[in-house]
Formats: sequence, structure tokens, C-alpha cells
Amino acid sequence: MPVGIFRVCLVVITAIVNHPLLFPKENGTVPENTEEIIRKMKEREESLRLEKLRLEQEIAGQEAAQKALEKAAKVVEEIKEEKVPWDMWTALSMVIFLLIELWRQDFQEGNWQDTGAEEDDMAVLGKAFKGVAFPDKAILASFYEKRILGTTGDMARMREMVEGFADDLLEALRSVCNRDADMEVEDCMGVGSMYENWRVRKPFVCDLIVPFAPPEPYCFRSQIWCSGDSFPPDEQGYGTIKVCRADEDVAGCICDKTKLGEDMLCLLHSQGNTTRPSSEMEDLLCFKNTQNLDADQVMKWFQIAVTKAWNRISHKYEFDLSFSLLDSPGALKIKFRSGKSIAFNLTPVVQYENSDVYFISHFPRNGLAADLPSSTRWFLTFAVYERRFIQLISKTLPANACHVSCLQILSFLHGKQCSLTGPSGLTNYHLKTVMLHLLQARPSQDWAPEKLEARLQDMLKFLEKCLHEKKLYHFFIGNGKVPAELGFPIIFQRAEPLNLFRPFVLHRDVYRKTVDTFHEMLRNTSALINEYTVHIPLAHTNGIHKESI
Repeated sequence: MPVGIFRVCLVVITAIVNHPLLFPKENGTVPENTEEIIRKMKEREESLRLEKLRLEQEIAGQEAAQKALEKAAKVVEEIKEEKVPWDMWTALSMVIFLLIELWRQDFQEGNWQDTGAEEDDMAVLGKAFKGVAFPDKAILASFYEKRILGTTGDMARMREMVEGFADDLLEALRSVCNRDADMEVEDCMGVGSMYENWRVRKPFVCDLIVPFAPPEPYCFRSQIWCSGDSFPPDEQGYGTIKVCRADEDVAGCICDKTKLGEDMLCLLHSQGNTTRPSSEMEDLLCFKNTQNLDADQVMKWFQIAVTKAWNRISHKYEFDLSFSLLDSPGALKIKFRSGKSIAFNLTPVVQYENSDVYFISHFPRNGLAADLPSSTRWFLTFAVYERRFIQLISKTLPANACHVSCLQILSFLHGKQCSLTGPSGLTNYHLKTVMLHLLQARPSQDWAPEKLEARLQDMLKFLEKCLHEKKLYHFFIGNGKVPAELGFPIIFQRAEPLNLFRPFVLHRDVYRKTVDTFHEMLRNTSALINEYTVHIPLAHTNGIHKESI
């Protein structure tokens, strides 16, 4: 459009400049024929008018073309703006389609077998309790007196006998070991259900742990998963143990991390101390070519040492001693000539710093737990603190409190059900963890003996909730409310909570089996208890309403 206007102005200016009346030629005169001049001027004017019209049409055409271009550009911009959300919805639809297709393939391959049924069952899991006829107080009291209390005396006699023999065996073990080269064995400690007085299922097995330490001038330095270094999720609850000289820096000297050069020496470490012979470290039960204590090496050493110790004192006893499990270093069995036998576990452990937390070489395994990630990974046990917590909290509870009774009954029911339908992912340790959480959560007066029925229902409900969520947290790890009287290490209280049910997330078949066993146990509760209950006259049960959970 500006170009057209410029061209019109140029034509007008040219016409004006060339007009003969305004700019006559030099020495020129006015023509004599006026009419001829007028005619030519009219012709000139007509040609200018036509040129003007042509230019106006051209300008109008250019303006129309410009408007069309602007309109087209606006339409294109609007299309682009509409295309963005359209592309987003298209991409989202494609993602949803792919997810549905992947789910369909997994379902067809059987990877998610019964997933829908599992979620439906868990959604109404609480309703399963409403149809369960729970034994009343009289039946529970009779069952506890007949089936549970009768075993208390047997446990006490067995503990006394096993502890006495274990002390004698360890004393003989010290005598056959080389004090300058072999590990130093300390006194054993009793842990677990037998020493917390809630073991109900036979055969009774005493669990004894035996701390040991390296010979001088060596010491153990440990590293746990929550100390700052990254551990894989499946290795939470584990740690490593390094065999070091007592005068060696904990953090390690810079000479171990930096090449000092041939003409430089470390003033703290001589050349002879920087590298240790492989045979020396293997004698210290370390993994090959490392300083890490090897649980398998410890197992072999301990079994050999126990065998030598028994050979020295076997003439004093009228029974035989043997290892009952090949994959456990201290699973021992006493066999009497009468045919009876007593089993107990004597397991070597390493103390964590100055606490009563211990690294255990071989932890009793079950179908839920996976194998140890490595023989240099040691599991941490808090069994000593668990026993102390139960003893401490028992002092604040009413006389004859029902917390141990609840755990015993629940352990009995679960054990009976597993003997009928096979093992599940639940263990007695899980059941004890449930009791520990409730002991901390409920007021002391709620554990009076007459509230046995209510507290047993609470434990079942809590266990149901944990199974539903696949979350049962370790009682001590990540628990900032541990009583200060226990002297529990603060590093474990500040750690992230450890989910004992994490394997359920990874093993759906075990989880399904565990939930089915739990439901079946609920349905069989009355039958299992009545099977071991003395008949109660009707007069004693009149007016007692059978409650449902």
C-alpha cells in the first residue's frame, strides 16, 4: 500500500513539473491556437484520470491481499493454539492405551494372578471379623489354664539345664582355642520366646547368643545401613564388620586412598603395616583378600571349635551332642539314651560398638525372608533390648497382666493353623512385634487380666491392618519413643522405619498364602481353642454373650 501511494504522488508531481503554463521554455511564447492547446490538455487530463483509477484499483487489490494474509495468519495461529491441547490429549490417550495393554499382557501371563480378588478381599477384610464367633472370657481362661500354664514349668527346667551345659561347653571351647590366634569367646545370653516366657509350641528351643572378639592387637569396626552410606533396600537391617588393628584410624589414613609416590612415606604407618598377607586375614575369618568378616568362615570356625570342645568334655555326660541343622552354625541337639532330645541354638554374634545390639552370623530363616545378600553382610538383632523392654513395661502393668497371655494364644492359634494348611509368611517375631507396638500405644490399665479378650481382639485387628497395608514396622528402628531407661542407641531411633512386611510387596504368592492362612485362622479360632478346653458347665456361661470382632 505505501508503494502505491508513492507511485500516485510521483505521477502528479511529474505532471505539474511538465505543465507548459507553469514552466514555459526559455524565450517561448504562448501558442496562437488556443483550442488545440485546450484539447490536448483535456486529453492529458483524461489519461491522468484513467491512470489514477488504475492505480486506485491496484492499491485496493493490494489492501485486500494484505487483509487476506493477516486473516490467514490469524487463523493459522488459532489452529496452533488449539493443536497444543489436542496433542496433549492424544499423547495421554496413547499412554493410557499402552498401560492397559501392558496390564492385559501381565494378567494373561499370570503375573497378577487373583490381583482383583486380592484387592476385593482386602477391601472388605474388616467384615470378615463380623462373622467370627470369638470365644468368651470363660472359655479363654479355661484354655489358657489348661494349655498354656502347664508348659511354664517345663520351660524353666529346660532353660536351667541348657544354660548350665552351654556354660560348660563354652569353657571347654576356650581351653581348646589358641588365645593368641583364635577368636575370644564371651559368656552366652538367652534371648527369644523361651526367655520372654511366651513360648507355647513344642519342641521348646532355647536361643543363646555368644559374643566373640578378635585376638589382640585386632578389633572389630562395624558399619550399618543407616550410618550414611547407601545400602540397597533389600539390605536394610544389615551391616558389615571390618577386622582392623586397634591402633588403626577408624576413618582410614590418607595413605590408603592416595598414591604418595616412591620417595614419600607415611609417618603414621610403616610399609609393613599397609598391606597384610592374605593368609593372615583369612586366619582372622575374613572374606578372601578383604578385611570384611565372613559369616561363612565364622560358621566353619565355630562348628570346629564346638566339636573340639565337646570331645574334651563328652565323658562327663550320659548323652550325645550333634549339629541338627547343616546351614546353622550353632543348631545343636542333645540326645539322651532314652530317646528324648533337647534342641537349642548357640549362635556366634558380634557386639555393635558398646551397645546390646548384635550382628548375628546366621539368623533363623523362613519362607518370607530372602537369602543373605552376601556372607559379609551381617543381620542386626535387637533381641536383648526386646527382652529388656518387656521386663521394663511389665513393671508398670497391673498384676497378672494379659500381654504375654495374648501373645501366647495368638502364637498357638497361628502355629496350629500352619500345621493344618502349611507355613505362611507370618512368624512368631511378627506376632511379638505387634504386641510390642500395642504395649507402647495403650494405657497400662488396659492390660488388666480381665481384659484378655479385648486385647486379643486388638492384636488381631492390628495384624489385619498391617496385612492390608503390607506394612509392619520394626519396633525399635525408627521409633523415637523408646524409653530412655533402656539406653537404646540413638542412631537407630533416628533411622528410617524398617518395614518387616516389605517382602510381601515383592512376593505376591507368599502374601496371598499368608492372607488366606490368616482368614482361615480366624474362622477356626473357636474350634482350635475348644479342642484344648475343658468342658465348662452351662451355668457358668449363661449370660455371657459371644462377641464378634
